[in-house]
Amino acid sequence: MEEKELSQLLQVRRDKLSELQAEGRDPFQITKYDRTHTSKQITEGYTTEERTITVREEEQQITAKISPLDGETVSVAGRIMSKRGMGKVGFLHIADIDGQIQLFVKKDILGEDEYNRFKKLDTGDIIGAVGVVFTTQTGEISVRAEKITLLSKSLQPLPEKFHGMTNTDLRYRQRYTDLIMNRDVKDTFIKRSKIISTIRKYLDGQGFLEVETPMLVSNAGGAAARPFLTHSNALGEEFKLRISLELYLKRLIVGGLERVYEIGRVFRNEGVDTRHNPEFTLMELYQAYTDYHGMMDLTENLYRHVAQEVLGTTKIVYNGIEMDLGKPFERITMLDAVKKYSGVDFNEIHTQEEAQAVAKEHHVEFEKHHKKGDILNLFFEEFVEDHLIQPTFVMDHPVEISPLTKKKPENPDYVERFEFFMNGWEMANAYSELNDPIDQRERFKAQEELLSLGDEEANTTDEDFMNALEIGMAPTGGIGFGIDRMCMLLTDSLAIRDVLLFPTMKPLDNK
Repeated sequence: MEEKELSQLLQVRRDKLSELQAEGRDPFQITKYDRTHTSKQITEGYTTEERTITVREEEQQITAKISPLDGETVSVAGRIMSKRGMGKVGFLHIADIDGQIQLFVKKDILGEDEYNRFKKLDTGDIIGAVGVVFTTQTGEISVRAEKITLLSKSLQPLPEKFHGMTNTDLRYRQRYTDLIMNRDVKDTFIKRSKIISTIRKYLDGQGFLEVETPMLVSNAGGAAARPFLTHSNALGEEFKLRISLELYLKRLIVGGLERVYEIGRVFRNEGVDTRHNPEFTLMELYQAYTDYHGMMDLTENLYRHVAQEVLGTTKIVYNGIEMDLGKPFERITMLDAVKKYSGVDFNEIHTQEEAQAVAKEHHVEFEKHHKKGDILNLFFEEFVEDHLIQPTFVMDHPVEISPLTKKKPENPDYVERFEFFMNGWEMANAYSELNDPIDQRERFKAQEELLSLGDEEANTTDEDFMNALEIGMAPTGGIGFGIDRMCMLLTDSLAIRDVLLFPTMKPLDNK
C-alpha cells in the first residue's frame, strides 16, 4: 500500500472516531461488555440435518449445520475480520479466542440509524452484538444481530493477506497483528500453553514440588554457556543472568525437598538461529534417591503423556517426518553411536595424542587443549546427531564434558549422563548428579583451568554450592528439558521464534 494511500486511510478512521466522540459515543469510554457465548460455544455440538429451503422461489434441499442454540438470543464479541453490505442487508465475521462467527445484519431489524452506523464500521474494529442464532440458507451458523455496540475503534487497517506475507521479521515484531490475522499462530500458542500446563499436572501428580529460584546470580553455573552481565546499583555488585536452574535446585535437594522442578526463563549470550534464542524456557527437575535411568523412564513417560494429552496421539509429524513416541525409546552409548556412524572406535584410542590424530584424519576441528573425551564429543556432533530422528537416549558421556555428573563406577573416564534426541535435536540433558564434594571441587578446578585458557563457557567454583554439597546431598537424578524445542516438535513449527510470543529481535533503526 502506498504511503499516501495509507495516510488517507488512517485519517478517515480518525475522522470516524472524532465523529463518534462528538456524538457522545466514544467507544473508548466503554469499560466492559457482557458476552454470553464465544464462537465455539455457539457452533460446538451442532447437528447436521436435511433442510428444504426456498431460493429464488424454487425449493432446494441442503444439508445444514444446526447449532444447539438455534433460536436462542446470545451476546457475542470480537474483532471484525471481514464486512460486506448489500443494500439493506449486511454480513460480517468477527473473531474471538475460539474462532470466527458470522453476523447477519438487516436494516429492518437493527433500525435505520443503527444500520447506518453499522455501515461505517471498519475491519479491525472490536464490537459486541446481541442477536438470535440461526442457520443461513448456505448452511452457515450465524447470529442475526438485533443490537451492535462498538467497543474499540481500530485506527490502523489490518493487513490484507498477512498469512501469506514473506516478511517474517514483521510478523515477529508485531506478534499482536500476527495473532489477529493468522489462526494457525494463535493455535500454536494456545497449544504451547496446554503443553506446559500438562507438564505441570503430570509432575505434580508424581509428587514434584514446583519452585522458583533466582534469575540474578553471582555465579552463573550449571551449563556451558556465556552469561549476560548486569549491575545492581543498590548493592553495588556485578550480577549475571542465570544460564541454568541446576545449582539452586540441587541446594533444595540438600535441604530435604526430595522432588523439585522449575519452569522458567534462562539467558545465554550466544548466537541466534532456528533453534536458539538468547532467552528461552527451560525446565529442570531433580529427584532424590534415583539415577539417570530413573530420569530416562520419567522422560519417556512424560513425553508420551504430553503428546497424548495435547495431540491425542503419540505419533507426531514434524516437517513431514513421523516420530513415534509410543514405542520404547532407543538407548545407546555415545561410544557405540560414534562407532556406528563414523566407524571410529574410541575404545581403541587411549591417549590425547591418538584422539587428536584420528580427528585430523576425519577432518574434525579441535582445540589444542581438547582431550580424548572432548574429541569423542566432537565426533558425536559431527557424525551422529543428524541421524537421531526417532526418540533416542544417548548415554555415558566422557567426564571431560560433564563437570556436574557422577562417574560410572566401573569406568571413571565416563559419567552417568544422557542426552535425549529427536529429529536430530538435543531435547533434554540428564545426570546421575555428582554429590561427592571432593570430586566436585576437582571438577570445578578443571573448569577454571579451561576458563584461564580462554573458554568463556567454562564454569567457576560456586563456594555456597560446595558448602551445600559438604552438608550432604542424597543420590539424585536430574534433568533439563528445552521447553521451546518440545513445543516446536509438537506444533510442527520450523523455528524457535515461531513458538516464542516475543522473540529477541535486533532493534529497528528509527533514525
